[in-house]
Amino acid sequence: MAGEGAVGTPGGLAGQTVVVVGGSAGIGLETARQARAAGGELVLVARDAERLRRAADELGPRSTAAFDARDTDRLERFLGELPGQVDHVMVTAGSPSYTPLAELDLTDAGRDFGGRVAMLLAVARASREKVRAGGTLLFVGGTGGRRPAAGMAVTGALTAALPALTANLALEVAPVRVNLIAAGFVDTPLSASLLGDRLEARREELRRTLPIGRVVGPADVAALALHLMTNGAVTGATYDIDGGQQLVTR
Repeated sequence: MAGEGAVGTPGGLAGQTVVVVGGSAGIGLETARQARAAGGELVLVARDAERLRRAADELGPRSTAAFDARDTDRLERFLGELPGQVDHVMVTAGSPSYTPLAELDLTDAGRDFGGRVAMLLAVARASREKVRAGGTLLFVGGTGGRRPAAGMAVTGALTAALPALTANLALEVAPVRVNLIAAGFVDTPLSASLLGDRLEARREELRRTLPIGRVVGPADVAALALHLMTNGAVTGATYDIDGGQQLVTR
């Protein structure tokens, strides 16, 4: 059951319910781990049923659901049917598109862009009745699309759109808070699948060039996520976490 005390105040997540959409791997799974360690109750959603089962075996969530969050009707219905109210909903589902214009399928491009936006709108609409006042909607995007390059048209457009979407939703669903984490390269299974045999070279490049001298990991992003859940003074904002990646020449 969601906590009866104040939401979004320092002191951990004891008695609060955290829903993680995309909670079976990478940033979502690590955020679920940290939320559980901070005393939170978990609801995990993921597309891959087997990975979700493994996450559930580790974390003991209140409940789980295996479905594709791009099915916005299912997503909104699922959130609406959760018993009682929840305190925080984090959405990490989705992956970037790096297809050059000459190879771009317009139907796929529309689905990649529109589907991601629709997914977040569905979460926001469901939150009006489901998330406690002062609770959090927390979206995860990226910083890489801020630098124009071939193959980045869809991702760049989405990167630009998400901060505006976040700010507008923060007004529409207040007093529920809405924030966006914009991550650079994070060493996750998704990054490994995208880079393949180039992964270790990319890691080494980042170790050499990033001001922090190391690669950003899921635990770094999860720590920021928990801060945004527990700090009740922040809403409508985009928080970059990239180890200084935007400050150096690639």
